[in-house]
Amino acid sequence: KLLIAGGGTGGHVFPAMAIAREWLARGADRKVVLVGTQRGIEMKLVPQAGLPLETIRVAGLKGKGGTTLVKNLMMLGSGLADSFGVLKRHKPDVAFGVGGYAAGPMLLASWLRGIPNVIFEPNAEPGLTNRVVARFAKRIATGYEVTAKAWGEKAKLTGCPVRPEFFAIEARKPEKPLHLLITGGSQGALPVNRAFVDAMDLLAARKNEMQIVHQTGERDYNAVRTAYARREILAEVVPFLTNMAERFAWADLLVCRAGAITAAEVAAAGRAAIFIPFGRATDSHQLRNAQAMANAQAGRLITETELTGERLAREIFSLLDQPREIETLSTNARSLAYPHAAGDIVDLIEGAVRAKSKIENGK
Repeated sequence: KLLIAGGGTGGHVFPAMAIAREWLARGADRKVVLVGTQRGIEMKLVPQAGLPLETIRVAGLKGKGGTTLVKNLMMLGSGLADSFGVLKRHKPDVAFGVGGYAAGPMLLASWLRGIPNVIFEPNAEPGLTNRVVARFAKRIATGYEVTAKAWGEKAKLTGCPVRPEFFAIEARKPEKPLHLLITGGSQGALPVNRAFVDAMDLLAARKNEMQIVHQTGERDYNAVRTAYARREILAEVVPFLTNMAERFAWADLLVCRAGAITAAEVAAAGRAAIFIPFGRATDSHQLRNAQAMANAQAGRLITETELTGERLAREIFSLLDQPREIETLSTNARSLAYPHAAGDIVDLIEGAVRAKSKIENGK
């Protein structure tokens, strides 16, 4: 039985579910349980996927202060007690952490019970939880080479698990009108949307050279839709997109955030992207992800401090006028994809189980 701990955001939950499916696919005798909190999106996504979910009481410490920090620190005892309860009920052979609030107490409890731990760090800059639990993890899977090197011998570059449909996307030869896909992610869509509204007058001058799909989120939907309509720019403006792989396949160029999942999907699809990292992301991990892509010439980068309507329009027009550059970015992005990430991570988990068995048999 495999226990998977962590959650809170899609960047934690989607890899967790991918590993759960890969684990279960390797034998009918295998079982899995996921552990999160009642406030994370795992409460919705994990049951929808037909996977069992346990929750523990825990909250974040990074960036907290005052009474919130004191309150969250006081919850650590409860979280650890809940974690021991989960271990008693499920008796897992191995624990796997994907980061997020629940991973810390759960992996500490499993380590104290002698259960081998493996963790996954999808970002180029490790989060607080993984920096702590890495000390007692048997193996570490990483999404970026820089992270694997920093952790040394027990770390392995595996890439980030991505749904198979992204790898099935075929290469596109960019032609006018350029297919432009804009998505701000679940957090912090406002700065991206605001920059596009500020860029509208410039974009309107070349509106016949582009086709636009813009995911705004609920809050900014009406304002963004109205801004396009006023300038008679034909754009499909929607609060949310559910068929993201199909939209990636349609696109020549994306303007997007730089979460680990988004960056991995851009690589898997082989698409050019202008990354705008979420400025308040913990430990600046989105900035580190975008820098890694930009340094590999697999994307362009605009930080939030540099983000203006004029800068955004200039970046889009630069690529609009250089279709070969779009192809280069797309090809380089595809070279960073890891189609076997889920399998490689489960191999590491199985290796940790075998290593424990050898030690026990040796005794």
